[in-house]
Amino acid sequence: MSTAARLFYGEGIRAVGVDRVVEEARVTRATFYRHFPSKEDLVSSYLQAEDQRIRARVEYGMTHAGSPQEALGLLIDGIGQEICAPGFRGCPFINAAAEYPDAQSSVHQAVLTHRSWFHEVIVQALRLGGHPDPVLGADIMMALRDGAMVAGYLSDGRVAAASFGRAARTLIAA
Repeated sequence: MSTAARLFYGEGIRAVGVDRVVEEARVTRATFYRHFPSKEDLVSSYLQAEDQRIRARVEYGMTHAGSPQEALGLLIDGIGQEICAPGFRGCPFINAAAEYPDAQSSVHQAVLTHRSWFHEVIVQALRLGGHPDPVLGADIMMALRDGAMVAGYLSDGRVAAASFGRAARTLIAA
């Protein structure tokens, strides 16, 4: 899984074949196919693992924050740190959605599941923080985040992270 995650994120899902994953992971094809009947199964598992990693980080921040505002601040800062991380290539979910546009594919469904969960986390935090329209606020926050992820990959991540942080905090203060 870690080999697939590194290759898929670093080079793109469609650009990396199963043979390459098998070779670099140093597993046999039989072992690979016993765990993943198809490349799409591997990609779905990669996204589910990414989803679980993000959920754990968000849950930790939300649990240890002293207030809904602090939780949202931690979320905003975490997104900014991700955008500025070495080797940042954008959001793995946005990247996967671009490569798997069929809404019925398991990959696309994994993307939608993650985004739905993340949107609901933001809705709940905004609601607890007293935002007048938490659903609309979450919609805007998601759009800001998506744009910052793309901008962080295509240009200066520090500028994208700072712009996202300012815009998101302005939204929260509304």
